[in-house]
Formats: sequence, C-alpha cells, structure tokens
Amino acid sequence: MQSDGQPCCAPVRPTEPGALPADAEPSGAGAGSEHQVGTQRERIEFDFVDIPGGEFTMGTNDPRGYPTDGEGPEHTVALSPFAIARTTVTNDQFEAFTTATGHQSTAERFGNSFVFGGLLPDDFPPTRGVDAAPWWREVDGADWRHPEGPHSDVADRGGHPVVHVSWEDAVAFCDWSGTTLPTEAQWECAARGGRSGSHFPWGDDLEPNGEHRMNVFQGDFPGGNTGADGWIGTSPADQFPPNGFGLHQMTGNVWEWCLDWFALLTYNRRAAVDPAGPPEGSARVMRGGSYLCHESYCWRYRVDARSANQTDSTAGNIGFRVVAGPS
Repeated sequence: MQSDGQPCCAPVRPTEPGALPADAEPSGAGAGSEHQVGTQRERIEFDFVDIPGGEFTMGTNDPRGYPTDGEGPEHTVALSPFAIARTTVTNDQFEAFTTATGHQSTAERFGNSFVFGGLLPDDFPPTRGVDAAPWWREVDGADWRHPEGPHSDVADRGGHPVVHVSWEDAVAFCDWSGTTLPTEAQWECAARGGRSGSHFPWGDDLEPNGEHRMNVFQGDFPGGNTGADGWIGTSPADQFPPNGFGLHQMTGNVWEWCLDWFALLTYNRRAAVDPAGPPEGSARVMRGGSYLCHESYCWRYRVDARSANQTDSTAGNIGFRVVAGPS
C-alpha cells in the first residue's frame, strides 16, 4: 500500500491557494449566489437521517493504515444528535442551486479541472498531468456539468453525485440550502453506521461473500479497471446497500468534503465533545475514498481513513453531502 503523499486521492489545483485567473471573480462561500440561507431548502428534496447523540470510537490504531494522515489514535468522541443526508448531493440537486443563484463553480471560473485519464477517449489530446500521479489529466472545460471535459455531460447522470466541486462550492450550496457540511467527527460517526472498530460500514471484509458493497477501482490500477462492481466512473448516489443508519456510499464513489481544517495531530489536541477541528489550516478534510481507490496504492476507502485538499481544488472524484442546519 502506498503510504506517503496524497495526489492519488485527488490532485491539488496548481496555483497559490485561493488564486484565480485574472478575469475570474473572487471565490468563497456563496460566490455567485445571494446567500439566501435557509430560504431555498424546500426547492431541493433532502432525505435526512437522524443520527442519535452519544459516544463513539473514532480513528484507528491499525498499522496497515496511514499514520502520516493522522488516522490515530483511537479515541472516544461524544456528539450531539444531528441529521445527515442519506446520499451525497447529486447533479440534479446542484443544478437546482446553480439555476436559482447563477453560481459559477470554481472549475468553471478556472476553466479546467482534473479528470482520471482512464475516462478519456484514447485520442484525447495531450494535457498537463500530475508528476506523482500521472493518471490525472488537467482538462480544459471539465467541470460539474462536463465531468470528462466538453465532449461529456450529465444528462443521464442526474442521480449521480456532483463532482468537480471545490470546498468553496460546497459551502456556497450549503449557504443557499440552509444546510452545512458535516464535521469530520459527524462524518465518521455517520459512516460507521453504529458499528465500532471495523474499517468498512459493514465490517472488515471488502467484499463479504463476494458481494460488492461500494464503488472502488477493480482490476490493475491505473490501466485495467474491469468494472466488476458495475461501474467505471461514478455510480448513482443511492447505489449499493446502505449502512446501519440507512446511509448510502459513505465509502467509495466520491470523496466527501468536511467542514474541518485538516491537521495531522487533530486527534491528540481537540475537544472530546462535538469537536470541530483546528481553528485554521491550509487544507480541508475529505473523507470516504472514491471510485479510484485501490488497495495497491491508496487504502483510504475506509471509515477511519483521512485525506485533505485545498479549498479551491476540484477533480472528477470529489463531491459532498450535507447535514441539516438549525431548524
């Protein structure tokens, strides 16, 4: 298993943090929208699941993981009750947001985003890549509406998770819909589905009895995805059986942005009750892994695995889900 560096998870946008092209509008929470907090939620159908408050064990001490990601130590966290969406935000839901607000996503403002090369046609012209992860291609015109570039669209992917969305885009959506991103602790509690100590929402066997339970890379990475789980890229947000709380695809399919700033020693320093991460940082937490995860190089498709990226970074395997805001 590859254990150092994280460009395999999702590449960092190759600019200074927060920098935009000269002709782009400043980004940030609510960019392109009117911050109509809590006034538009009824226009989008969210299926929230109530998660009971109480204590759970967060993190892992498993040496097979990535200590350099700050996955441990295991520790007890107490959370207040909250409600989280049953699935990630879909293309249809994000379209409702952009239609209502005119929001222009980070990828649209930059004019490009990162696409997995295996999803591009064989005759696709050369593009800039990522040295540490050459399977990533920086594609002009790739954005949430065009996941593989201008030749693609989401016409038949309305129920798939929206991708190519930055943390800034996710927060803008939340501002408009009266929701919020989950804290990292809320996310892991929800992902575990009431279980304790296991790496996946259902246990420690990736494919119990030969059954695929999530959308991850099948075959020899990066050039030989067999699609044995039924999917090559994203799958519908409600695909595969839910976890013990009734939540779909908390692992695999797409990375999910969390509210917290990322820090390696977070678990040793933060409060044990409703922790919210460090007060500042350079990258935000992502959780859950994606359809590109493979045990040969990135064993981060676990409920206890962590990753992070800059707030303006986008890629074809990054999405988000929301938590219900104050009633």
